[in-house]
Amino acid sequence: MTPADYPFWPKQFTRHLTVPQTSLWANLEITARRYPAKTATIFYDNRVTWAAFARQVELLAGFLQHDCGVARGDRVLLDLQNSPQYVAAYYAILRADAVVVPVSPMNVTDELEHYADDSGGTVAIIGAELLDRLMPLVGTKIRAVVVATYADALGAATDVAVPEFVRARPPIANHPQIFSWQRALDRERTPRPSTSGPEDLAAILYTSGTTGKPKGCMHTHATLMTTTVGGALWEGMTQDSVVLATAPMFHVTGMQHSMNAPLYMGATIAFLPRWDPAVAGSMIERYGCTHWANVPTMVVDLLAHPSTAQRDLSTLQNIFGGGSSMPEPVAAELQRRCGIEYMEAYGMTETISQTHVNPPNRLRKQCLGIPTFDTESLVIDPVTLEPVAVGEVGEIVSRGPQLMKGYWNKPEANREAFVEIGGRVFYRTGDLGRMDAEGFFFIADRLKRMINASGYKVWPAELEATLYQHPDIKEVAIVSAPDERRGETVTAYVVLKDSAVGRVTPDDIVSWSREHMAAYKVPRRVQFMDALPRSGTGKIQWRTLQEQEWAGR
Repeated sequence: MTPADYPFWPKQFTRHLTVPQTSLWANLEITARRYPAKTATIFYDNRVTWAAFARQVELLAGFLQHDCGVARGDRVLLDLQNSPQYVAAYYAILRADAVVVPVSPMNVTDELEHYADDSGGTVAIIGAELLDRLMPLVGTKIRAVVVATYADALGAATDVAVPEFVRARPPIANHPQIFSWQRALDRERTPRPSTSGPEDLAAILYTSGTTGKPKGCMHTHATLMTTTVGGALWEGMTQDSVVLATAPMFHVTGMQHSMNAPLYMGATIAFLPRWDPAVAGSMIERYGCTHWANVPTMVVDLLAHPSTAQRDLSTLQNIFGGGSSMPEPVAAELQRRCGIEYMEAYGMTETISQTHVNPPNRLRKQCLGIPTFDTESLVIDPVTLEPVAVGEVGEIVSRGPQLMKGYWNKPEANREAFVEIGGRVFYRTGDLGRMDAEGFFFIADRLKRMINASGYKVWPAELEATLYQHPDIKEVAIVSAPDERRGETVTAYVVLKDSAVGRVTPDDIVSWSREHMAAYKVPRRVQFMDALPRSGTGKIQWRTLQEQEWAGR
């Protein structure tokens, strides 16, 4: 099936998307000229205009070039929470014709050392609260550091509750290679003319490292521009939109849909540095947020929080995300409260966010959607690499202009990641799914996550979707566990809704499961938890739970 065959392709869009043949920095330059006096960022009530924001980026870029020795193509580590400084640093690196290496604020010294060694990055921009983790590398692997203090981005006064870590001013080490953010701006360095073009490397994003150490995905200005522009259009974003930025910006969802897309459009970005459902609800009401990219667990948290019942969420126009399926009961509550449906999408670090999105005119639940602009996807047999019939489960492979240029310095990984089918090169996602007759794709599970119980194939994502229909379950993760008789068996880690705690037992969950799924799929063990482990991007870390199950094997 080709894009022309999709019966539910949005009529307002052509299949092909023409994107600017410029660098990402040009997006900010143009936005600042178009809307100089318009609010660019909101940070605990402090508003900054696009003209003032672009000026800050220029000054920081000049400092990176003239005082830190950053040259064209150099890699610069970026380690900050969601904040105006994150966006300014990201674009300053690009303005300096360098390459952004986003780092999770959860990373510790050993992980930072891997990113520095692997990328060759010797300059870093980091949050003051994270500097201790980088200090062992300063002077050896890292030759210059710019330290941002979030309190510098606060206004003179606000009645919003500002978290301690944002108000804090941690001491910055007195070191000749460490510079405060304000000191960098005060130098008032003028950057050299920008020379980056669409095919130049713009960012190296590291994968979660499911096997071995994380690998760096190489993205150019053009690959980033593809999902930036495509996402803004598909989600109905305009220059008057207000985007709630809760998804971490070091990850592709937050980077593309909470930062790069609104910046391209000239919209306003309202920042929440760390996820807090109560604060998120108040921000939607206070700032009139219209767009919110997230992972479904954030919507679960927001709607379950007691304070949300008193909030006016009516300004929301589009809630977009992926990483896991949206539970049907939560989607129904979202529709009731906000009058909108959740727009599920699918993508990965290697494709800098979306390859598939549900069309606005046909939003389906627990569905990846259809391939987006200029994107082709197939479902293939993971062994023979031959396409399978419509409706059959196989590995999803994709190709399109958003696809990375390869893994940084990993030729063997590149050979394994790509496959040629019919003379066209596709990326192997490692995800199992199927495509229906209307061109919609559905996930089955990760290729390596399948549970083989006595020869029966059990797909955890399918079971999770079923268990989310239980009226007393807030969250659930299905993992495999060793079993002497079956080889593997099914374990469910469950977070109950507050009203069910102490009333519902594990046996109750098992009994309900027997009524709603085949016997071989029923969890043999149910473990209650106060909260499921999550990654820095908010995704449930099922692998952590599974490793615990198999640790003594």
